[in-house]
Amino acid sequence: MSGHSKWATIKHKKGALDAKRGKLFTKLIKELTVAARMAGGEPMNNPRLRKAISDAKGQSMPGDTIKNAIKRGTGEMEGAAYEEVLYEGTGPGGTLFLVEGATDNRNRTVAEIRKVFEKNNGNLGGAGVALWAFDRKGLITLEKPAATEDQLMEVAVGAGAEDYADDGEVWTLTTPPDALQVVLDALETAKVPVKASQLAYIPKTKKQVAGRDAEVLINLAEVLDDHDDVQNVYADFDVSDEELAKIS
Repeated sequence: MSGHSKWATIKHKKGALDAKRGKLFTKLIKELTVAARMAGGEPMNNPRLRKAISDAKGQSMPGDTIKNAIKRGTGEMEGAAYEEVLYEGTGPGGTLFLVEGATDNRNRTVAEIRKVFEKNNGNLGGAGVALWAFDRKGLITLEKPAATEDQLMEVAVGAGAEDYADDGEVWTLTTPPDALQVVLDALETAKVPVKASQLAYIPKTKKQVAGRDAEVLINLAEVLDDHDDVQNVYADFDVSDEELAKIS
């Protein structure tokens, strides 16, 4: 759930992927609730909810848990009323961060996120501090054996994907925001299994960092991601494999 950012790749390479099912379920439940509140509880009429249900099922979330989260979103059941928030901040070396969250208490969350930034040589900024440095894109990840390059060209690009990249064990596709669901539907029709998909913020350019800055930035991103109210973290820094090996 961490979004397409270099630090998420770093986290994977470090072997520190978030394996805490309870934490993951919390994020998935919030997304189900927010999606249902935004556009109703009928998946066929709500692509975001349809995706949230698919993600939850992919993590073996019980059906009753999914249904109850949706009902809380539509108001059929009592429960916390989550709303979406987006925070912008800066880190060492002029790096920029976007933090997507879902909270039932804006004042509490903003105070806690500010504290995380301050403890890690960063600052929580106002609107516009970081958003300008990112593009909103649809992001789709496929396991490498799931599709050939020819299939990606024919099916994904043919349906509106802007680009695809070979990221080692996976293919990464990018789409305009409004084409994400169209490309997903095309892949489903072609029986190409999707590993993950989301609307994400992609940095327009990446800043190369090293040494102490790299350590602090990786830690900042991880602590932000571990916060209960945070859904996704995006950052514009990049760390070389050599530098990462030193840190590890």
